[in-house]
Amino acid sequence: MDLDRNEFKHAIAKGKLQIGLWSSLASNIAADVIRDSGFDWVLLDSEHSPNELPALLAQMQALSGSTTTPIIRPAWNDPVLIKRILDIGAQSLLLPYVQNADEARQAVAATRYPPDGVRGIAGAARSSRYGRVTDYLKKAADELCVLVQVETRQALEYLEEIAGVDGVDGVFIGPSDLSGSMGHIGNPGHPEVQQALKNAVERLTACCKPSGILTLNEDDARRYIEWGYNFVAVGMDVALLARGADMLAKKFKASAQ
Repeated sequence: MDLDRNEFKHAIAKGKLQIGLWSSLASNIAADVIRDSGFDWVLLDSEHSPNELPALLAQMQALSGSTTTPIIRPAWNDPVLIKRILDIGAQSLLLPYVQNADEARQAVAATRYPPDGVRGIAGAARSSRYGRVTDYLKKAADELCVLVQVETRQALEYLEEIAGVDGVDGVFIGPSDLSGSMGHIGNPGHPEVQQALKNAVERLTACCKPSGILTLNEDDARRYIEWGYNFVAVGMDVALLARGADMLAKKFKASAQ
């Protein structure tokens, strides 16, 4: 059995725009609903949602066979969390709060088997189709996509060094945390923050490193794409549900008054 090809990894390496959706509902049913919506990737979040390993596995199984690549965000840049998520079959990871090149190297090392890293070896995990991909240990890294999240003013100072770490496939800029770090908490639309986001993608483009971002605002998303961001999340399942429910309730409550 052959190792699955990571279409997302190869697409961003070629500079092909990838449109994604953030998923925080921690539900395999929600993943099943959005799997055929046409997004290139879906971020399954376990940093800011109650998403534990069995639930992540069920969501990945729901997305299996679709053209949508699941990207998993662990709760932290931790080798134990990373190991467990890789073993259940994840091929793309977004590691939060990477502050410098050393932390980026640690993130990459957690995804690599010895001698290139510190990932523990499991003989018959889902990642190798329970041992059926016989050369998995030697070829796994070829299809693993490591994305690191830069989300503070301090991390931006080391952006080129972080992006230049061997094995980092892309850099995701986090607008919300960055706005807080810059003294504009809750206001990623502040001109100073927006300028920092624009400057970041220009710097990443200059060093030929794919860049990603998240926004729930359509105008912002189109502007970020125009600036050159390669993988852009344009919505969140929780927000879609909340807004849709609010609008429906408001429509009928208003007509009943």
